[in-house]
Amino acid sequence: MLALAAPTLAQSRAPADYANVQLPDPAKEAEATALMATLRCLVCQGQAIVDSDADMAGDMRSLVRQRIAAGESADEVRAWLIDRYGDYVTYDPPVSAATLPLWLAPLLLLTFGLWLARASFRRRNK
Repeated sequence: MLALAAPTLAQSRAPADYANVQLPDPAKEAEATALMATLRCLVCQGQAIVDSDADMAGDMRSLVRQRIAAGESADEVRAWLIDRYGDYVTYDPPVSAATLPLWLAPLLLLTFGLWLARASFRRRNK
């Protein structure tokens, strides 16, 4: 029986420090929670790390709280996480050559839609 249960036991692990424990300083905890709400879980991809139950999100929550507790600002922690995990970790990626299509696509689609609507209205009025 023990040999059959070994793979199941091997996958469980203790959560990271500060993953589910709030910081003693309420101001720092508020800063950490606000930052965690803007960071994407890399496993879930649709949830912020503050809401995710994934182990990776727990590790990221712990990292955020540890760095905020050590005195780093939210912007410094965000920059560190972007350097470590890439722009995808944030819901508000910075404008760069890699993300420029993401920023321009809505504008191009809106322009195309307005042009198409204008052409359709012109055709009806004639």
